[in-house]
Amino acid sequence: MASDFRTRVLVAEDEEFTLNLLRDILTDAKFEVKAVNSVAEAIEAVAIFDPHAVISDLNFGINAPSGADLLNYLEEEHPWIGKVILTSHASPALALPRGVTLPKNVTYMVKSELQSISSLNTAIRESIANTNTLATRPVLEQTRIVISSTQGEILRLMADGYTNSAIAARRGTSLRATETLVQRTFATLGLKSDDEYNPRILAVRMWQEDKIVLR
Repeated sequence: MASDFRTRVLVAEDEEFTLNLLRDILTDAKFEVKAVNSVAEAIEAVAIFDPHAVISDLNFGINAPSGADLLNYLEEEHPWIGKVILTSHASPALALPRGVTLPKNVTYMVKSELQSISSLNTAIRESIANTNTLATRPVLEQTRIVISSTQGEILRLMADGYTNSAIAARRGTSLRATETLVQRTFATLGLKSDDEYNPRILAVRMWQEDKIVLR
């Protein structure tokens, strides 16, 4: 019996024609598609739709959250989701405010250079595969390791004795999300699981000994 599984793709685009076109093209290519026209709608849809990948424009209007805001949110809270930027700008530097950057594992595509559904399909698959890469070299500020506020919350809850399931319940996220965030926190701290050391205990000890700083 053939499998009914389809890769779920969330598309965020404020231009209605482009949004509808992408939805139709991806649906015809056998993806399961959810289309929204703002960053706020995209964030809300992530929790319900649980996409494997998100395709986002960069600009959503003056004073509106940008595609960078959306993808940086995903990197913090849903790091297993593939991230694709599809924009009219040849470089993010031309579209983003100074100091705003995209996550390192984003697949960046320019609309005018999009040749076929095959190239978009490849970008989606590559973006999902890229989420498997975890940073293993800690970033230091003086002598302390720099972590995100979300990772700090995870460490605080681990230090209080909560299991991954309990952390997920307290944060209102799935167990899968929590397990991924815990593993990424260990990777950020340069900790690996082996037969001699328990990374959970070592991470909590680093937290308690003030060897960590939040960015």
